[in-house]
Amino acid sequence: MPVPSLPSPSSLLPRAVRTAVRRSVSGLPREFWWLWTSTLVNRLGGFVATFMALYLTLERGHSASYAGLVAALHGLGGVVSSLVAGVLTDRLGRRPTMLVAQVSTALSVALLGFMTHPVAIAAVAFLVGASMNASRPAVQAMMADIVRPEDRVRAFSLNYWAINLGFAVSAMAAGFIAQYSYLAGFLGEAVMTLTCAILVFVKLPESRPERSAQEQGAEDAVSLVTVLRDGRFMGVVGLSFLAALVFQQGAVGLPVAMGREGFSPADYGLVIAVNGVLIVALQIPVTRFIEHLDAGRLLTLSTLLAGYGFGLTAFAGSVGVFALTVCVWTLAEIINAPTQTSLVVRLSPVHGRGRYQGMYTLSWAVAAMVAPLMSGVVLDRWGAAWLWGACAVIGTVAAGGYWLLVRGLGEESRTTPAATGSVPPAPEPAVEPATPRPDGEREQDALRKAV
Repeated sequence: MPVPSLPSPSSLLPRAVRTAVRRSVSGLPREFWWLWTSTLVNRLGGFVATFMALYLTLERGHSASYAGLVAALHGLGGVVSSLVAGVLTDRLGRRPTMLVAQVSTALSVALLGFMTHPVAIAAVAFLVGASMNASRPAVQAMMADIVRPEDRVRAFSLNYWAINLGFAVSAMAAGFIAQYSYLAGFLGEAVMTLTCAILVFVKLPESRPERSAQEQGAEDAVSLVTVLRDGRFMGVVGLSFLAALVFQQGAVGLPVAMGREGFSPADYGLVIAVNGVLIVALQIPVTRFIEHLDAGRLLTLSTLLAGYGFGLTAFAGSVGVFALTVCVWTLAEIINAPTQTSLVVRLSPVHGRGRYQGMYTLSWAVAAMVAPLMSGVVLDRWGAAWLWGACAVIGTVAAGGYWLLVRGLGEESRTTPAATGSVPPAPEPAVEPATPRPDGEREQDALRKAV
């Protein structure tokens, strides 16, 4: 009697879901998936960012003020490395920058686990923050190099999904590891980060576009001063900082506010878990819906949802209502992350992507430093209602800025050094059409895809 074959796991999914998943992951190059895997491996090893405060206060017996100082130094390291890594990404290449950053992260995280003196802990925490953040401009630049422009929103969304999936798994695992040994957590993260570096070394070739003599001159002309003088791009960076300032409150303002209202750490853990679960569940299907929509409208909508999602927290009085507010601003996060990153790529000249991505990363690094100070001052002086009201105001201002700034991208030439003539324009290999077309027409096509 023949044995009936068991259905495959994919066949158990509804047909529409299988189709959506297949379309979301199809058509992306193999190099992207190795880069995606390295991101996932890196995030699966996350320990320091999640349990640093508990390690310093519970394991080492330091004060909350000292833990805050170490967190600020960790953030300061990220601020410094954002710009340096952006320059190295363009000059040395994407792959060498990632390798140096990941090996440095592995060594500094392992070293941090053995530090006992307060000054030594603070100094090594600065190094950890700098090395961790240094790979981000290179990762984003490589992803832009290897993925076609029409697939970039989808690719950045999948990468963001991997980040949150890895964080969700590592946060749960790190809780059990911390009960056994904090040192094991530090060493485990070092091993995972080193594994990520080995994966990059073995599987990922350099992706920086080959340069002609003219393009070499274009790259040499793109300096950090050039980026700072790019008014349109710096406007986007400033708006990104405002959006990041709001999103950061989920990690810095929300737990403090809930604690002051009598909720337990377990209650906060349950509420914030909604964020990770929704991102893992909805990031891919939502991206399928938004990837070809207008970027300006998406960013306007996402910052409004973020601002008023946190604003609604002022009316929350139970775990369930807090969780509902998290649903609102998590949807904003799902829309904002891939759209914003893709827009930054579109506003960047090909041979200046590292510097431009470094400046964009800087906006988030600075927000990570300012957000705890902002929430602490507002909560201490005026209370939680004022903090959530401020988030609503900031979100509204950012939404208005995106509506004014990004809306005009489809109506005029791109305001980047490559478009204004200060830098000779570098061709985008992935968007070259089969039939030659005028430069101005090709530029407008690229802008329509970006916005």
